[in-house]
Amino acid sequence: MDIAIVLFEGVDELDAIAPFEVFDNARDSGADLTVTLCTVDDVDEVTASHGVRIGVDHRLDELSPDLVLVPGGQWASRGETGAWAEAERGVIPETIADLYDEGVAVAGVCTGGMLLARGRITDGRPAITHASAKDDLRESGAEVVDARVVDDGDVVTAGGVTSGLDLAFHVVRREFGDEIADAVATRMEYEPRGPVHVAGADAA
Repeated sequence: MDIAIVLFEGVDELDAIAPFEVFDNARDSGADLTVTLCTVDDVDEVTASHGVRIGVDHRLDELSPDLVLVPGGQWASRGETGAWAEAERGVIPETIADLYDEGVAVAGVCTGGMLLARGRITDGRPAITHASAKDDLRESGAEVVDARVVDDGDVVTAGGVTSGLDLAFHVVRREFGDEIADAVATRMEYEPRGPVHVAGADAA
């Protein structure tokens, strides 16, 4: 399984790096996966929301992912960087929507879910985002579900900043089983939080 995490100026550090670490540790624990940080633009680095500069070696169009994860960041500030700016620019939502139409699964962490919404991916579907953007998500046409992680098959979303950990653990458990997920949780000394809403099934 090849996973691409899309970075942009003003991305929240934890939204992106927490899932990256879970996925990379899952690889070390035996999961058949790769995880890559990438951008949609031709840049060598991005500056994240708290000022951390993150180097980038790949553009998304150079990869062939099975899952694209979109972090959030700075949505409420309505500034010149962050998820709001990227939603207004439109490149990430359009790119992700095109990949989704081609059969690539997508995930949104925190207000990264709003970039999926701008691409019309969550229309009429259960989803969640950061508390500050729930009204925006609802107005976009999504069915807002009050859960830590919402799994609608090929679209998975998670709420607040730290929920990227829980989304990543859920994906690892779903795709690679309990043994690997538990091994990563032990290694990271983290207990994944819920609830997880799985569409068409009882919440776990």
